[in-house]
Amino acid sequence: GTGKELVAKAIHALGPRHARRFITVNCSAVVENLFESELFGHVRGAFTGAAETKVGLFEHADGGTLFLDEAGELPLSLQPKLLRAVEYGEVQRVGSLESRKADVRVIAATNRDLRAEAGDGRFRPDLFYRLSIIEIHLPPLRERPEDVSYLTARFVREFAERLKRPITGVTPAAERLLQHASWPGNVRELRNVIERACILGDGKILSEREFVSAMSAPRPIAETAEVPAEHNAAPADQHLLSTAQR
Repeated sequence: GTGKELVAKAIHALGPRHARRFITVNCSAVVENLFESELFGHVRGAFTGAAETKVGLFEHADGGTLFLDEAGELPLSLQPKLLRAVEYGEVQRVGSLESRKADVRVIAATNRDLRAEAGDGRFRPDLFYRLSIIEIHLPPLRERPEDVSYLTARFVREFAERLKRPITGVTPAAERLLQHASWPGNVRELRNVIERACILGDGKILSEREFVSAMSAPRPIAETAEVPAEHNAAPADQHLLSTAQR
């Protein structure tokens, strides 16, 4: 929720690969026994149900960027093959002995301490060091008030276009209100509030009034209930790890 995918997309958009694909993989949402096929593809007959040859996401991202969200959830059994793909730019489809070239920039995101997990044997050290050539620490949005103005402008443009509304910006008072909010839901909450304000607004400029109304909407119980610190196992800080490829 801290905006790690937005940062990854910005890195892609500002680099020489911007004209090629940006593909996101949520590593925590893929079934483990299908992970290898999703990333690297498979040939027909490689396993039960493989009726057709399938191109994996690495090959689809050739020339572009592959964003591995929640990379700490990658199965240990898959990490050697991922390391080879990152290090040598080669992938091997499941059921095939043929290696295929795939020139991919990999950006990985995690809210776990992969350095510590590598030391404890829960993540491959060689893969960690290969991924973490460049590391970006992304704190919660409440610690980055200077980012709120940029994100607000981006989301206003997005929803004005989607809702077909003539909204062009927000008032200075509205911007100050957003910058001083605590945003327990991070970037997702800010985006949600701006969407509601765009729906409620009736002019070209969104005022403080629209945002006060949008921010007064009930929050999910998980965000409003007090949770003892020892049970709050999901840290808000995120890390982006990137290979040195441009």
